[in-house]
Amino acid sequence: MKEQRGKAKRVIIIDEHSHEVPYSKGLTASAIMASGVHPASAYDIAARIEEGLVKEGKLQVQESDLHKLIYDTILERMGERYAANYEKYHSLSGMQKPLIILIGGSTGVGKSTVATMLANRLGIVRIVSTDAVREVMRAFFSRELMPTIHTSSFAAGQALRQPLPQEVEPVVAGFREQTSSVLVGVRALINRAVTEGYHMIIEGTHVAPGFLLPEDYPGAFVVQFIITVSDEALHRSHFYIRELETQGSRPFKRYIEHFRDIRLIQDYLVEEAGRRGVQIIDSFNLDVTIAEVMEHILNTVYSMEEGARARAAGAP
Repeated sequence: MKEQRGKAKRVIIIDEHSHEVPYSKGLTASAIMASGVHPASAYDIAARIEEGLVKEGKLQVQESDLHKLIYDTILERMGERYAANYEKYHSLSGMQKPLIILIGGSTGVGKSTVATMLANRLGIVRIVSTDAVREVMRAFFSRELMPTIHTSSFAAGQALRQPLPQEVEPVVAGFREQTSSVLVGVRALINRAVTEGYHMIIEGTHVAPGFLLPEDYPGAFVVQFIITVSDEALHRSHFYIRELETQGSRPFKRYIEHFRDIRLIQDYLVEEAGRRGVQIIDSFNLDVTIAEVMEHILNTVYSMEEGARARAAGAP
């Protein structure tokens, strides 16, 4: 019997329990993107894999064979780095603990953009900005009671009520006080995520090295890093783009007037990150940044998982 005209042949995946599911280019591309591959390239790879299987008449494929085919294709098309990342992502797909990603960095370095792209690639639906936490806290704590949360992170030094020693930078001191207050709410969110077992991304200037410690949350895989923009001209240009994207609600002029303070906070974050061993990712190209971030997350979680397995194997 001839096939109905227009009816496409479908590739069927058979898993280790003999369950059958249709091949999905979208799901395959998502897994490939988790290795750091650009979305367009990931979807192209997923489509080519399906076309190749159909052309060869392999309309049923074991899940393990498909995994090897994806790995080999990434290796051929993108190189060993991305293939290794895909292998790590695949090995962690059944991890038993929630993933909490902490993205820090000074104002205007692209934290929210990175967080959104990571959420899409990793299938994480919960993204929390520390600025949103601060806004909620403002509704409950008056300016008189908690003055620093009622200012921007780079202007919190102006809200300090106690005089500072001459050698202490007010911008950094104000930022630290505001961070200490905001992270009370952030810790509660992390604890809730760990208790209920869901993945979450937290991004914001207040995700500062030394204030949130991954080891305090053994019930989760906590990955922390900071985003920086070392090129001052590039960093400054981000605020102009931000003004255009928000139709003037986040004006370029205001941020440029405080640009020195923003850079001082970045210097502080970089110094603390270096001192505490927190990963620093300098962003100059978004695609490169996402690839580096994905690699850092996969390497960190893979290392944690391997360490946990080794400890379990050595337990009496």
